[in-house]
Amino acid sequence: MTARIQKDFQFVSGMYYENEFYMNIYDIDINCTVESDSIQEQNIALDRIKYFIHVVLENAVFVHDVNTDIIEQLNDAGLKICVIPEEPYDQIIGIMLLVKLNAIAEGRLLIHDIQITSKMSDGVSCLHSIEENTGPFSNKGWWRENNLKIINKMIKSKKKIVKLTKSVNNWDELSLNWKDKKVTSDASEILYASFEKVDK
Repeated sequence: MTARIQKDFQFVSGMYYENEFYMNIYDIDINCTVESDSIQEQNIALDRIKYFIHVVLENAVFVHDVNTDIIEQLNDAGLKICVIPEEPYDQIIGIMLLVKLNAIAEGRLLIHDIQITSKMSDGVSCLHSIEENTGPFSNKGWWRENNLKIINKMIKSKKKIVKLTKSVNNWDELSLNWKDKKVTSDASEILYASFEKVDK
């Protein structure tokens, strides 16, 4: 039996559009089919999605990849940058999320529909389905990878930036792998101790 679930999310991100910087509030609604029989895997997939939206995308800035100078400036300012292959319209953000969330769920959940609206969209919602053309996101890029990346290649900062938080690079660090890995030691030595009895 296949179960279907629905989840709403809200996050705040920046966007660079037509030479202006804006902050925007996004509301998304995803509809999923549960594809794994394992409750643990279902929960991990949902936790990955929540982390990606609420931590990785929250307070990031969406920028079209042609704006290389702006990307460098935002990077030098220490901001999180989400580089996308198109201007950051709601429909583009929606398609990106549909593709990326399916990539990080790795088949345990299948996001088949997504609805997105934002403060700047004047009440208009964009609806996307997995069966539709994914446009520029059909190409290879970070959006098709099952990791936490939101940029294809790292940008070296020209300035010294003090970062107050350590970035998380993989699901291992978040304990969001599909199977728990046993902790093994590289040490192969066994130490023996001999204790002498001391007379009082």
